[in-house]
Amino acid sequence: MAHTPINHPLRPLYRALSALVGIYLIVFGVVGFIVSAGDRVLGQGANLLWSVVSLVVGVIVLVATVVGRNVDVKVDQFVGWGLVAVGTFELAVSRTDANFLDFTVSTVVVTYLCALILILASLYGKVGTAEDARAEEAAAHYGS
Repeated sequence: MAHTPINHPLRPLYRALSALVGIYLIVFGVVGFIVSAGDRVLGQGANLLWSVVSLVVGVIVLVATVVGRNVDVKVDQFVGWGLVAVGTFELAVSRTDANFLDFTVSTVVVTYLCALILILASLYGKVGTAEDARAEEAAAHYGS
């Protein structure tokens, strides 16, 4: 059984990083929506579709981070792994006609960084009661 710490002391830092990723995705989406049509946005390749997707995903991440109560943990985990999948797909097809999101290598790198920050936040952002934390610690210690 995997050990996911409950009430990690650096949880506020991970929530702040998650919020920054959400804000970045929103800014990228808005600027990309304004610039549109295959131009470079914040040094990355993008098109209107990726700009809208980034905007929507950024709003979801930011809202989940504000709500908290372990909603942010699930959303960060889901969105983080989703961004890894999108980045990997776009890296594989970056010089083909299947690159429908107009990714460049810099876009893939930034997508991976955002994804890894969200996954990290999901691993250390879980909250619970003191009993939950003690039970999780005991389970990790005794291997149950």
